[in-house]
Amino acid sequence: MSASIYDFAVNNIQGQNVSLADFKDRVVLIVNTASKCGFTPQYKELEQLHQKYQDQGLVILGFPCNQFGAQEQGDSEEISQFCELNFGVTFPLFEKIEVNGPNTLPLYNYLKSSAKGLLGSEKVKWNFTKFLVNRQGQAVQRFAPTTKPMALEQDILKLL
Repeated sequence: MSASIYDFAVNNIQGQNVSLADFKDRVVLIVNTASKCGFTPQYKELEQLHQKYQDQGLVILGFPCNQFGAQEQGDSEEISQFCELNFGVTFPLFEKIEVNGPNTLPLYNYLKSSAKGLLGSEKVKWNFTKFLVNRQGQAVQRFAPTTKPMALEQDILKLL
């Protein structure tokens, strides 16, 4: 079992391998995203958090996922353009992943077992589930898709 997110490497939206150790000593908010979801407008608040707190050590990582209602069908370039054009997203985005099932990205297996959901559930229920990671790289809290990003501000500030 991994001790932190720093044990993982993932491909960014340009297809380059990125070690999450690059985000050492930062507070990280990891979100599985989708472009055609009712929660898609949360990109705006995620970007606001990113702009407001990046200089204090917050980084937001977006992981597009097509597992819920097929709401992320585009390729990496389409997803990237959509996020930039519609929401001005400047925080890092990664290649489309799976968050549940046999092809779950190993990072998400770690997140789900470290910060369990309602009633101890590990399964990610929908798009825009959020995992808050402390400066030591440990997932400390999970937030439901319905929780608006700005509602996490106090939890983020405690870790910054």
